[in-house]
Amino acid sequence: MEEHHTHEKKKVHEHHHEKHHPEHHKNSSHGKKPKGNKLDVWKIATLALLLLFVVSIFTSGFSFLKLSSKETVTQETLNFINTNLLQGQAVAELKASAEEDCLYSMELNVAGQELVSYVTKDGKLFFPQALETAAVEAQLAATQQQAQAQQPEITKSDKPKVELFIMSHCPYGTQAEKGIIPTVEALGDNIDFEIKFVDYAMHGEKEVLEQLNQYCIQKEQGDKFFTYLGCFLDKGESESCLTEAAIDSEKLASCTEKADEDFSIRANLEDESSWRSGRFPEFNTHAEDNQKYAVQGSPTLVINGEQVSSARSPAAYLTTICSAFNEAPEECQQELSTETYSPGFGYEAGAASAASCG
Repeated sequence: MEEHHTHEKKKVHEHHHEKHHPEHHKNSSHGKKPKGNKLDVWKIATLALLLLFVVSIFTSGFSFLKLSSKETVTQETLNFINTNLLQGQAVAELKASAEEDCLYSMELNVAGQELVSYVTKDGKLFFPQALETAAVEAQLAATQQQAQAQQPEITKSDKPKVELFIMSHCPYGTQAEKGIIPTVEALGDNIDFEIKFVDYAMHGEKEVLEQLNQYCIQKEQGDKFFTYLGCFLDKGESESCLTEAAIDSEKLASCTEKADEDFSIRANLEDESSWRSGRFPEFNTHAEDNQKYAVQGSPTLVINGEQVSSARSPAAYLTTICSAFNEAPEECQQELSTETYSPGFGYEAGAASAASCG
């Protein structure tokens, strides 16, 4: 438990990025001139607009702030687009306009491309394009489902073995845990399930010590593990959750002491020369399994010994895991939530995500 540690260790800078890429690489720019591409023209215009917004902060704003009628505002906006944004690279034509709540929509033709832009009724703010959040989320979900459909068929068994590798403070790991726990509870003894830990910690001492606690609670007080974990995933802290789950503190302390010795948990935390890439301490409670399955980030789902992709809602996990049965039990017919939880702590709904820490 956290109360047993007498001093703090140097914290590790946290990084969250896409799986398989511990470093971000930026593409170089070769300064090529636009070749009249209709998308390039609009991108250039959008960048120019951002600069103009900065200028407007220190001035009285755009010239047509006090205009009010739809015809006047949209016409002045069209003039603004052609004069300040496109600057002769293309010509925007207004095809139609309409009133939508606090905005005017403008159907534009720019270099042969049909676009819908928006301007506030006072002419103060112009939006080159708008994204519908529901449509974006639907597209993300469809992409994930397509990727899942294209992956190789999962190896089947009578009782699937399901292993979820996470880092306790990785927001995408916690997102996966929140999604999979209802599925595991629904399937019960039909599967063998275990939370395991990625063999390095990206989130400092707090993560190392939390994972040590979780390792021991799952190992020796497994009937209380989901109660504890559900609380921790909500609150993001352990002390009150240890009490809420009625964890035997003496038993936990004894286990963490032995695990610390067996896996050199604190020794690796203190020995910065041993850190992965010079930044992340080793965490070796499941080091052999990490190597066996080529785990490279949090979360990583392994079913029947193979890495498997899945969307992160309870319903999606149910579908994924149930596809690994030789003969699916009736529990696979349950209707679970299709909602994905947000990354991080708390049980708010969030968008579909395939991101990871690693």
